[in-house]
Amino acid sequence: MSTYLYELPTTGAISFADFCVDQTATYTTALASATQARANLRAALKESKRTDSEKDYLRLVKVVDDYLPHLYAVKACFDADEIVLSKEPVFSWRSTLSSNLFNNSPRQDVPSLYADLAFTLLTYALCLSNLARSNVSALGNYENDQATSDIERKAKDEKLNFAVNLLCRASGVFRHLSDVLLPEWERTGISPAARPPDITQPVASALAKLALADAQTLAIRKLLSKAAYDNSLSPGPPLPKSHPSPGLIAKLYLECEDLYTSARALVKSQGKTKGHENEEVSAELRHYLADEAQLCGALARKWLGVDAGEHGGGDKCGVAIAYCLWAKTELEDLKDGGKGLIGRAKDLRERRKAKVAAEIVSTTLFLKYYKNLNDRIHFQPVPPRSELQATIPAGRSAVTVKPYQPPTPAFGPGSIEYTRRQVDSLELDVDNVDLAGKSPGPSSSKDTPSYAGAGSYF
Repeated sequence: MSTYLYELPTTGAISFADFCVDQTATYTTALASATQARANLRAALKESKRTDSEKDYLRLVKVVDDYLPHLYAVKACFDADEIVLSKEPVFSWRSTLSSNLFNNSPRQDVPSLYADLAFTLLTYALCLSNLARSNVSALGNYENDQATSDIERKAKDEKLNFAVNLLCRASGVFRHLSDVLLPEWERTGISPAARPPDITQPVASALAKLALADAQTLAIRKLLSKAAYDNSLSPGPPLPKSHPSPGLIAKLYLECEDLYTSARALVKSQGKTKGHENEEVSAELRHYLADEAQLCGALARKWLGVDAGEHGGGDKCGVAIAYCLWAKTELEDLKDGGKGLIGRAKDLRERRKAKVAAEIVSTTLFLKYYKNLNDRIHFQPVPPRSELQATIPAGRSAVTVKPYQPPTPAFGPGSIEYTRRQVDSLELDVDNVDLAGKSPGPSSSKDTPSYAGAGSYF
C-alpha cells in the first residue's frame, strides 16, 4: 500500500512592499527578504510543476520552511499595528483539490494575509505527504524479497518509519489549518464563499484524517514486514511465529477504515455547504478515500477471520469462514485497482491491483484451510454477515498526529532580535534610573552594613 499523490499548487508573484506600510520605519529590508523568500517558493513550485521526472519534495519542504517565518513575521507586525495595509492584498493560488469541468487546476484570487498563510501551510502539508510517498516508492516490495538480508530489511523498516513520521507531521499541519488558522480567519469577517475548497475547514480536517490513515497503513506494513518475509515462501496458515496478533492487525485496519470513511464524508459535505454548492473536491480524491476505506475494511475482516480461526478454537471455525468470505467478496470488488486511481495515480493503481491480487490469494488460502477443517472436524455453522456486524471490535490507533508549532517570526514581535532589543531597552532603563541617583529599591540586610567598620576588614 502507498499513499495519495497530491498535485501541488502554484502561486502568482507579489511584493509585500506594495501593500505593507511600515509604521516603525525599520522593516524595509525585512519586507524585501520576505518578498524574496516568497519568490523562491513560487519559483520552486513552478519548477516542480514543469518537471515530468521524479520531483524533489525535500527541497520544496525546505523552501516552504524558509518562507513561513517571514510570513508569520508580517502577520505579527500587522497584529501589533507596526505594519498597516495600504490596501487589501489579494493572493493568487491554484486550487488543486477542486473539481471542475476541464479537469485542470483553476487559478483563484483570494484576499487577506490569511489566504497566503493558509495556502502556504496547505502546500507545506502536501509536500510532506508527497515526500513520504516518494520515500515509500523507493523501498519497493522489500519485505517479500528473499534476497533482502535481515540488516537490509531493518534499514528499510526505518525508512518506512520515517515516512510514517512525515505523514504524522502533515496531519498536524492540516489539523492546525483546520482547527486554528481557519477559525481565526473566520473571526475576521471574510466570507467563507471567497475561499476555494482547498482552504476550508471540512477539507482541511479531511486531509488531516487522510494523512493519519495513510500513516497507519504504513505502520501496519512495518509491523508485518518480518512476518511477511518469513511467510513469503509458504503463504497462508499456519502463521509464522514472528507474526503479530491478527486481532491487533484487524483493529488497526478498522481504525484506518474509520479515518478514510470520515474523511470522505467531510469532503463530500464540502459541496453541500452554503456558499460552496459548485465547489466540490476532485473526484480522484473522493474515490481514493472510498477505495482505501473499502480495502482497509476488507483486510480488517480478513484478519478477524484469521484471529477466529487461529485463536478461537474449533467452535469459532464457522466465524473464521464467514469473515474470510466477507473479506474475499470486498477484495474482489477492488481487483481492478480502484476506480478512483486515474491520471497521475496510474502507478498507484497498478500497485493496488498487485496488493489486492495478493490479498485475494492469501484470503482464499485461509478460507480453504478453515473450510476444509470445518467440513472434516468441527462442523460449525457459518453465521450470516448480519451476525458478524455485532462482533466487530473498535479500531485502534498505532500512530498519532504530530502537532504543528508555528515557527519563530523572522522579524518583528516574537522574533529573537525583537525580544533581544526589548530586554536591552529594559536594562538601559534600569541603568538610567541608577545614574540619575535614584534608589533602585530597598536592599536586604545582608548587603547593608549594620555597624561601624562593617565590611572594611578586607
